[in-house]
Amino acid sequence: MTARKIDFYLTSSTGLRRLADESRRATELQQVLLRTAPEPLAQACRVKQLRAETLLILAENAAVAAKLKQLFPRLITSYRKQGWKITSIRVDVQVREAAPQREIRRLSTESIENLERAAAGFGDSPMKQALISMVAHQRRKN
Repeated sequence: MTARKIDFYLTSSTGLRRLADESRRATELQQVLLRTAPEPLAQACRVKQLRAETLLILAENAAVAAKLKQLFPRLITSYRKQGWKITSIRVDVQVREAAPQREIRRLSTESIENLERAAAGFGDSPMKQALISMVAHQRRKN
């Protein structure tokens, strides 16, 4: 079987070609957003699509959406400078799923005692202080 570049497959059908073009366009629009908005704000939202000169941006929460709305004039100017024909921006809130809670593991009493013994073996050093701090923290948790 002959190896082919991915573009061959992406342009082989009308549906895939349209999807690839839409994806490239959304990526380019997202890059303008990343360059224009403050980084924490830009990281909390993403471009969904551009339809009929209206850019749709998804925000993680209402606060991000409200702040983003204040930047509309600057965003529209930035997009126009890049050659995009955008007359309006719409923001929808789409909350991301929360990351699964990690299981909190506690050290056994034996492990804590081993850390104490290890700390005693060090002279007055940052390592000793770190071990003592870790032991104290673990004892508070247990």
